[in-house]
Amino acid sequence: MIIVFGSLNIDIVMPVEHFPKPGETVLCATDYLSRPGGKGANQALAAARAGGKVAMVGKVGDDAFGRRSVNNLKSQGIWTAGIGISERPTGCATIAVNTKGENFIMVAPGANLDATGDQAPDDIFSDKNIVLAQLEVPHAETFDVLARAHAKGATTILNASPAGAVTQGMLASITYLIVNEIEAQQLAQSLQLDGSDPLKLARHIAGMAPHLTCIITLEAQGAVAAGAHHAYRVGCLPVEVVDTTGAGDAFCGIFAASLKAGHPWTSALHRASVGAGLACLGLGAQSGLPDADEIDAHLAQLPPPVQA
Repeated sequence: MIIVFGSLNIDIVMPVEHFPKPGETVLCATDYLSRPGGKGANQALAAARAGGKVAMVGKVGDDAFGRRSVNNLKSQGIWTAGIGISERPTGCATIAVNTKGENFIMVAPGANLDATGDQAPDDIFSDKNIVLAQLEVPHAETFDVLARAHAKGATTILNASPAGAVTQGMLASITYLIVNEIEAQQLAQSLQLDGSDPLKLARHIAGMAPHLTCIITLEAQGAVAAGAHHAYRVGCLPVEVVDTTGAGDAFCGIFAASLKAGHPWTSALHRASVGAGLACLGLGAQSGLPDADEIDAHLAQLPPPVQA
C-alpha cells in the first residue's frame, strides 16, 4: 500500500488574463472553479489513478469542504479512515492561472495544521509499503512519520514542497527526495551547498545520506536524478500546456505508484515525467491526472532517462 501523509484542501481556481499587481483588481477570464486539492490529496489521487492502492492520512474540518475532500478520495477508491476531524476549517487554496498556464497560489492551511504523526501508527508501516509525504502539514509531524516508517523498512518519499528546512539528519530517513528547481535552490542554501548546477546538486544531496536518491524537476527541461552510484537526465513530454498546477503532484504520486508496481526507480522516473506532462492538459490540480493506461500510451513519446 502507498500511505500518503499530508494536506487536504479545496482549491478555488481563478483563470485570469494576467496576474494582478498590488492594488489592481483583475476579473476572471471565465467562471472560477472549485475543486478538491492539497498536495497530499493530489498525490494520493495521482497514485491511485496510476494503479496504486492508497491510504490518505491527514486532517479536515467539520464542514462542507472537508466532507467534499474526503468523499472525493473515497470515490477514487482511496482508503480514508486515517483522515481525522479538526476544529479548524478545512484548508483552502486560491489559485490564479494566466493564459500561459502559469500560476500563483495562496494557501490557508486550516485543519492541515492539526495533522499529527500518531494518526499513522507504527503497525501500518512495513517493508511492503511506501510512505509519501510533503511539507504542507507540520514539519515535525511529517519527519516523525518518515523516521518511524523508515525504521520499519518502508520506502519513504518526501516531496519537500513548499520549501522548508530539511537537515542532513532528516535525509537519513528518506529513500527518495523530490524537489523542483526553486525548492532545490532553497535546500542548497540550507545545506550550504552550491546550487548552480541541478545535476551536481542532486549528486551532492544524494551523497549526504545512505540509500538516498535525489530528484530535481526542471519544468520544460525535464528532470535530473542522482543515487549512490549513478545520475540520470530525463526530458519533458511535449504538450500544449493548459495549467501546470498539478504537474508536480502528478509526478510524485505516479512515481510512488510505479515503484509499488515493481518498476525500477529509473523506469518510475520515466513514467512520472510522462504523467506530469499529461497533467498539464487539464485545468486544476486533479482534473488532468492521468491513469495508468494513458501513461503507457504516451511512454514512447518521451525517451527514457539517460545516464549523465
